[in-house]
Amino acid sequence: MKPLLLQVKVQLVNQLKSLKKSVARLTNINKFYGEGSVKVKALDELNLEVYQGDYLAVMGASGSGKSTAMNILGCLDRPTNGTYELNGTAVEKLDDDLLADIRNKELGFVFQQFHLLQEVSALENVMLPMIYACVPSLEREKRAEEALKRVGLGNRMTNLPNQLSGGQQQRVAIARAIINKPSLLLADEPTGALDSKTTEDVLNLFDQLHSQGITIVLVTHEDNVAQRAKKIARFRDGKVIEITHN
Repeated sequence: MKPLLLQVKVQLVNQLKSLKKSVARLTNINKFYGEGSVKVKALDELNLEVYQGDYLAVMGASGSGKSTAMNILGCLDRPTNGTYELNGTAVEKLDDDLLADIRNKELGFVFQQFHLLQEVSALENVMLPMIYACVPSLEREKRAEEALKRVGLGNRMTNLPNQLSGGQQQRVAIARAIINKPSLLLADEPTGALDSKTTEDVLNLFDQLHSQGITIVLVTHEDNVAQRAKKIARFRDGKVIEITHN
C-alpha cells in the first residue's frame, strides 16, 4: 500500500474509534502468579480495548495469557497492577460484592462446559441470573421464555439439561448469558466440546447476536471459529502482538 493511502487508512480507523464507545479497556495490565523462584508473569503490560459492537476473537498458544486476560475482563480475577475500565468505571480495586454485582449486570459468560444446574429445567437455568438481580418473578419467566425462543429453544423450555443435546445445552447457556442484557458477552472456547455441525449452529447464533448489537469477546484455538469474528487479537508472552480485521 502506498504511504499516502496507508496514512489515510490509519486516520480513518482512528476517527472511527473515536466515534465508538469503549466498553472495556485494559491499560498496562500485569499479572503475576506465585512468588520468588516460582513467580510467573502471565500478562506483561497488556493493552487491549473492546468497543461497543465489537466481535473480537482472542487466540494464542497455551500460556500466552489469553485465558488470564479473559478472567480479568470477566472480573473473575484481578490484575497485579494496571487499570481495567468497564463502561468507564475502574473495576480493578472494587470490593468483591461490587465485582459480583458488576458480573451479574454488565457481563455474560459462555464456557466450554455448559455449567447448567442439572436438577432444574432450561427455563429455570436461564432465570437464575435474574434472581440475583432481584427481577420480579413474573418478569423473570417472561424474559427467560423470550431468551430461549431467541436461541431457538422455544419448544425445550421444560426439558432438564440431560434431556438436551450438547448444542442445545450450549444454547441454554447462551440464553442465560444474555438474559440481563450485558454490555459484554465473554465466550471461553464455547465450541470446544461440540461436533462440527453443532459448532456451526452455535457460531451462527453468535453471528445473529452480534448483528443485534451484542458485543462479543470469544477465546478460541480454532482458526475457523476465529474467522467468524470481525477482529482477531493474537496473544504471545502475556501481551497482544497483533490485531487483524476479518
